[in-house]
Amino acid sequence: MYYDLSSGNYIKERESKALSFLYKAAAGRCLLKLASSKFAANAAAAYMNSVLSQPRIKRFIKKNHIDMSEYEERKYRSFNDFFTRKIKSGKREPEDGFVAVCDSKLRIYKTNADRAFDIKGSLYTARELTGEEGRYEYALIFRLEPDDYHHFIYPDSGETLSFKEIAGKLNTVRPIAEKSRRIYHENSRRVSFLRCENAGDICYIEVGAMLIGKITDRHAARFKKGEEKGYFEFGGSTVVILTGGGIDFDGKILENTKNGIETIVKAGQRIGNYSEDRQIEKSV
Repeated sequence: MYYDLSSGNYIKERESKALSFLYKAAAGRCLLKLASSKFAANAAAAYMNSVLSQPRIKRFIKKNHIDMSEYEERKYRSFNDFFTRKIKSGKREPEDGFVAVCDSKLRIYKTNADRAFDIKGSLYTARELTGEEGRYEYALIFRLEPDDYHHFIYPDSGETLSFKEIAGKLNTVRPIAEKSRRIYHENSRRVSFLRCENAGDICYIEVGAMLIGKITDRHAARFKKGEEKGYFEFGGSTVVILTGGGIDFDGKILENTKNGIETIVKAGQRIGNYSEDRQIEKSV
């Protein structure tokens, strides 16, 4: 079940039979080892970058009801060339406040008394997520599916303090995997530590996923709110944002998360406001 933040409607989706087989059946779990390997990701990337994948483009657009009027008009060399297409200028202007970093399905978790995030029954500490200690109040899970726009942006203006890569597996990031895998600790990740003008210090994590060919990241020394940070090549994936206090997140998103429901958001859409304390602190 999903909630669309723009329309205010709930949407129901069936569970993927293929993923259910991979994660629940004994034979499927054997195939899962191959599907989540670097070899499978490299093979998928080679095909998706070739002209042989071009015929998939029209079928994909039709199946997922993608409005191509939002995107740059040009001929695509391969499916991955289409998959990493850019949206037209002005189509994702960021709203006021703290904004969504990508078109995705969002959940927001708050730390418990032990400074850990309880995500679908799995506890994660800042060190497990980022490889370093840190004091964060919220974990924002932006999950992208194949039909989403796969570019991601900066939620605020600021500067990059440091970044690193953490090697790992390539489990699917769909909710079914969270029940049997600690995917945000096991999967490969790109981690950026950012100092933002309004949001303070945040951690920005791009999570590798099943059949992801490549993650491109700008690692800009300085950046502006709404600027592109990078993009995922073919496959669904996830961006995790860790923030401190001082942001009042949308109550409906928080309520949905408690009820096990993801909220559909668009890049640049406001998902929280800065608290009065944060605004006073910034002005001082």
